[in-house]
Amino acid sequence: MLSRLLPAALLLIAIIFAFRISTFGSSASHQVPLQQGTPEEPGTGSFIIDDARSYERHIVAVGDLHSDYGNALKVLQMAKVVDAAGDWTGDIDLFVQTGDIIDRGTDTIKLYLWMEKLRSQARAVGGDVVSHLGNHEWMNLLADWRYVYPNEISTFGSVAARQKMLQTGRIGRAWAANYSITSRIPLYPPMGLDSPFPTAPFYASPSVDFDPASLSANAPLSHAALSFVHGGLSPSYAHLTPYPERINALGRQLLFRLQTRDFPPPHPPASYAGLPDDATPEERSLYDNDGPLWYRGWAMRSENEVCAEVDEVLERIGVRRLIMGHTPDFEHINSRCGGKVIIIDTGISHAYGGALSALSVKYTLAPHRDDKRRWIERELVTALYPDRQEVLVIEEHELTGEL
Repeated sequence: MLSRLLPAALLLIAIIFAFRISTFGSSASHQVPLQQGTPEEPGTGSFIIDDARSYERHIVAVGDLHSDYGNALKVLQMAKVVDAAGDWTGDIDLFVQTGDIIDRGTDTIKLYLWMEKLRSQARAVGGDVVSHLGNHEWMNLLADWRYVYPNEISTFGSVAARQKMLQTGRIGRAWAANYSITSRIPLYPPMGLDSPFPTAPFYASPSVDFDPASLSANAPLSHAALSFVHGGLSPSYAHLTPYPERINALGRQLLFRLQTRDFPPPHPPASYAGLPDDATPEERSLYDNDGPLWYRGWAMRSENEVCAEVDEVLERIGVRRLIMGHTPDFEHINSRCGGKVIIIDTGISHAYGGALSALSVKYTLAPHRDDKRRWIERELVTALYPDRQEVLVIEEHELTGEL
């Protein structure tokens, strides 16, 4: 039903919200100069907001956790995702985790079961948890256990029990039901401001696919969305679009293939078996160096190279920011090209000893108190640490039209 309704809804937004951006020159959009204000409440000049009709959304994202429940709990408490008992607070709308929960520690089972608990608690109060599979989840299904600690295996009971848990047990079933390779998360309710948000699987489904050739592709809110993935979305990756469904469809195929085959003996000590012989070329592309699980170009290439290529990718997939984990900076969240690329892996696990961190995105879409055709759109992106907060992006745009 959602897949049938969404194109019509987007077209309706494009037509009704026939925006005329307040003209300051000939640009298609205008960034409103900010008056002095706190990061939580930046100034809006002469724009007087109608609070009663304002729409707000708060997203928190966290990178690689690598089997460290203790540090993961500290991070989620710091970001007010969970309370002192580790339960969902209801203070945010979405919690996003970009993969690599497994390996390098002993809390694998505890972390995955906690994620499912939080998912259930969040949905009960209108929130949700959006989960991704990282390269280490796939490594474990491919029997590449180089980063599996012997005492972690003992928490499963045996090698065979661990294999079963990842294929058909509670962890494997959670991967199949609630995890994807990538997601496209709109900052506003995709079915309209008066409609509730769909549950997390929507953000990895064809219902949220961006079509650059559609009538709604140039609507002012068409790119008001965020991309999340573990590794990165390479400009050269052949299966980037339709985004995100093309990548996720391949992921579902490969996941089913790996979870229903006979599990090969783990490497080490056995030889590494690699991808199964019957994997398709398209499925294999997920695991290539420029595939979404392993690509490091956005983190490793020069600023000039990254900024020269990122706009084309953002335009193709219909988002404002590419947010990913995988490539750690042990000191801070890495924001590049004015926040168009954000790498959130800071080595949270004790295996790395990096920085405890989370990314906060607060979005507001609010009408003018007296002129209902004027809207202010505000996005505040902040890196959170135990001892400080660093504002990465503050953007405001004034829009004119009817929504």
